Amino acid sequence: MHPTVSPCINPKPEVSFMNLDRFPLFVIAGPCVIESGDLCMKVGTHVKKICDRLGLGYIFKASFDKANRSSNASFRGPGLEDGLVVLERVKRELGVPVLTDVHETSQVAEAATVVDVLQVPAFLARQTDLLIACGKTGKTINIKKGQFMAPQEMGNAAEKIRSTGNKQILLTERGTFFGYNRLVNDFTGLEVMRAFGCPIVFDVTHSTQQPAGQGHQSGGNPHFSPLLARAAVAAGVNGLFLECHPDPKSAKSDAATMLDFTTVETMLTQCAQIVELRKTW
Repeated sequence: MHPTVSPCINPKPEVSFMNLDRFPLFVIAGPCVIESGDLCMKVGTHVKKICDRLGLGYIFKASFDKANRSSNASFRGPGLEDGLVVLERVKRELGVPVLTDVHETSQVAEAATVVDVLQVPAFLARQTDLLIACGKTGKTINIKKGQFMAPQEMGNAAEKIRSTGNKQILLTERGTFFGYNRLVNDFTGLEVMRAFGCPIVFDVTHSTQQPAGQGHQSGGNPHFSPLLARAAVAAGVNGLFLECHPDPKSAKSDAATMLDFTTVETMLTQCAQIVELRKTW
C-alpha cells in the first residue's frame, strides 16, 4: 500500500460476481472527478443511503485524473497519490467498494492497492497493455465500450483480461458516435455484450453527452438520463453507472451531464420498481 494511505479499518470484501449477485441491481456512482475529500464523502453518503433504502448494491466512483479532457485548461483532478487517499477514506468510512479510472499501465499497480474496481476508460478499451496490466491485479475490471466500437468488439477486450486468468469483468455501454458531437444508444447491443458472459452496466450520464459539443468542453442533455436508465433496466442490465453532484453546474468535470441528488433519488426509485417487475418476466 502507498505509504500515505492508512490501512483500511474493517475493510469490505473485494467486489466479485458473488456479492454483486446479491443485489437485483447495483449502482456505480459518484462525482466525475475527485474535487475534494469532503465532496466525495457527501456524494457517497447520499447515494449509499438511497441504495440501502432500495436494496441496491453500491460502488463509489471518482477519478483521480481525467486525462482525456477536451481542453488542456480543464481541471483534471488531484493526481494518483492524493486521489488514493480520498478513495481510501470513502472506502473506510462508508464501508463501500470504490472504483477509479486508470489511463496508463504505470498507474495500475498502485491504484489496485486501494480500489476494488479498476475502470478502463472508453477511449482506451482497445489498449492491450493497459487491459492486461489491469487483469493481472486480480481486481474486478470495468471496461467501458469505446464510442467508436461495435458491441461485438467488446468480446476481444474481455478476452484480453481473461488471458491473465482474471474473469471478474464488467462491460459498460456508454453510447456510440452518431456523427459529430452526438452519441446514441443501441439497446440491442446490451444483449450482444451479455453473450460474453460478463455483467452488463449502462452508463446513464455519459450516454447523454455531446462530446466536445461546446468546443472547449463537452455538452449534454441530462434530462434524458431517467428515460435511458429506465429503458436500460427494463432491458435487463445488471448495473447502472452515473455521475452526480450536489451542485451540478459547479462541477469541475462533466458539469453538462451531471445529475443532482433529487434526480438521482427519483430515477433510482423508478429503476428499483422496474427491477421488481423484471422478476415476473
